[in-house]
Amino acid sequence: MQLSKIKIPKKYLKIGAWIIGVFLIVCMALGVVAYNKREALLKKMVAKAITKANKDFGLDVKIGAATFDGLSTVKMTGITVVPKDRDTLASINELSVGVKLLPLIFGTVKLSQVKLNQGFVNIVLKDSTTNIDFILKRKKKDSTENKNKVNLADIASNVMNEVLYKIPDDMDVKNMRFKFNDNDTAKLTFDTQAIINNGDLTSTINVNNRESIWHIDGYVNPGSKKLSFTVYADGKKLELPYLNQKLHAKLSFDTLQTELKNAKYSGDDYKISGSWSVKNMLINQPRIASNDIIVQSAKLDADVLIGPNFISLDSTSTAYLKNATIHPFVKYTLGKNKIYELKLRAEEQDAQSIFDAFPQGLFESLEGLKVKGKVKYDLNFYLDTKIPDSVRFNSTLTPVDFKIVQWGKTNLQKINSAFVYTPYEYGKPMRDITIGPANANFTPLGSISKNFVNSVLTAEDPSFFTHNGFVEESIRKSIAINYKEKKFKRGGSTISMQLVKNIYLSRQKTLARKAEEILIVWLIEHNHLVTKQRMLEVYFNIIELGQNIYGIGEASRYYFGKQPADLTIGEGIFLASIVPRPKAAMYKFVADGSLKPYMYNYFRFMGNIMAKRGFATADSTNYGFYNVRLREGLRRYLAPDSAAVDTVLVDEDGEAMPVVMQDKSKNLFDRIFGPSKTDSVSKRNNNMPADTTKTNKQLRQERREQRRLEREKVVGG
Repeated sequence: MQLSKIKIPKKYLKIGAWIIGVFLIVCMALGVVAYNKREALLKKMVAKAITKANKDFGLDVKIGAATFDGLSTVKMTGITVVPKDRDTLASINELSVGVKLLPLIFGTVKLSQVKLNQGFVNIVLKDSTTNIDFILKRKKKDSTENKNKVNLADIASNVMNEVLYKIPDDMDVKNMRFKFNDNDTAKLTFDTQAIINNGDLTSTINVNNRESIWHIDGYVNPGSKKLSFTVYADGKKLELPYLNQKLHAKLSFDTLQTELKNAKYSGDDYKISGSWSVKNMLINQPRIASNDIIVQSAKLDADVLIGPNFISLDSTSTAYLKNATIHPFVKYTLGKNKIYELKLRAEEQDAQSIFDAFPQGLFESLEGLKVKGKVKYDLNFYLDTKIPDSVRFNSTLTPVDFKIVQWGKTNLQKINSAFVYTPYEYGKPMRDITIGPANANFTPLGSISKNFVNSVLTAEDPSFFTHNGFVEESIRKSIAINYKEKKFKRGGSTISMQLVKNIYLSRQKTLARKAEEILIVWLIEHNHLVTKQRMLEVYFNIIELGQNIYGIGEASRYYFGKQPADLTIGEGIFLASIVPRPKAAMYKFVADGSLKPYMYNYFRFMGNIMAKRGFATADSTNYGFYNVRLREGLRRYLAPDSAAVDTVLVDEDGEAMPVVMQDKSKNLFDRIFGPSKTDSVSKRNNNMPADTTKTNKQLRQERREQRRLEREKVVGG
């Protein structure tokens, strides 16, 4: 089909030409006027900016001279910025800034070039103040004034554009120094030279007067929202001593690479795609691990989604550790009630590649371990802070034809025969204990009273014989309780985990040790390296049950002058009660060797649970409470009867055994990683901390029980 030609009369073409011509002439005239007046306009703009900086931020800004250099470039000299009552923040001798004209017409400032010659930026921390706290004050004021609901996606888009638009196409920075002073205890200087030429970036940074020379090389294309660069140091690892000085940590690496691939809206969400990789990264922080951890090769291809009220690392992201891969999903939803989500998915892959991918120094006991087969892993965690009891937690490491073919540094089957166990207290070894027939106190599982066995299993790990090392429901409940209490009040360790922690691992409370504990438990349980019966037998022979009392053989003789086989149900329940806090055992007795009345509730609770499970007879004798008597030789060491007692905490569902006495650690972090040195010293000086005061309910129960005993005494008389 051929379209007919549109004929426009010549007079209309002439009128159109005249209009365009007049418009161009007007624009040129305005341009000429603006060009001639631009110096005056520039002075007004500079004066206005200086006034605004002083009014809004309390900044004293001075500019020696400001003139145009060419059509769209402004050259300034003698620039200083001094916050009110603070140290000078910045000083620049010469600065030339060029902007792109076309975006400027539409109100967007994009830099075309930047030239800077000699200057400094100086950040000073003095006690609780800094010379950049005017930024924080401004942000606080803005947040107070802006009561409307913010959209995180829009904020991310605006921030990204602001950052990218300030990256020029061409840049030449010479003799620029960045200084940082932290209360005169740590000082950093970065003498910087940087060039951007048609998008190619090269930069050299002299750290602390040639302590180290850093390089940043890469490519920047702010218009298409793409950039990439590599950071490395001359002849050594790139590190920052300040971290070691201030945070007691060490972080270094050979190279660090980052790439921004794209940043744009995806529906209502703002999506940032990029990658980050590192070579030979070394981490040393006492709460992470007691030694250096080296990540040889790691990379993250990430898609970050920022929605109206959430930030997430999307599941399309992939993390690489050597030849192992995993897909993470992390989401944080803001609002009146925050929501935390975490998912990890590792598709079925070669098991040896997984073990080889572990950072060096992370799992010392497993270094050199050889395996065959495949494994896959899935983790799902979801916590809505409005309803913490509904927290979801699932973690599954699935073996496929998995087999251990060579041990690493530690033979995980060593406990199948006699071995030497060394307990530690406050980081120091106590004594060597032979776990085997050569030790007179060693007690085979068959020679231990069922009353003790069932009491401890009920208290510590009711499903020991049916689980595979972990109880997800117990972990889930612990997460909910600990979140609600805002402290580490309940743990989720099984007997398997306690055994591995004591037998195979160091005493330090670190993240690395906890992760190693979990992995070793999985290896032992899923490969049936040790039978459940042997694990329980070893556990009962190493368990701490008092001050320098280890194992049921020592404990039964120490407290009751009995063989482990002869323990009554009451004695078994008592010994189970001291497992969480064994050094406080003697506090539970009064001067005549009988138990303090507040323990009665504990016995009733324990006895009822054991009766429901067929481990005891539903009681008419108070589950042996009144028959428990400390052997006579120990009674002279008892604390006065007036000593404060501990509090019995009972789970509402009646299934998980309560801890009789709780550690008074300050927070979750301290409970995970251990107390500070100050706390340790305090504990060494006070091995038996005072218990909490009795509740009114306990006092009433004690009075009723006392009256009952008096009536029985009268009747008996």
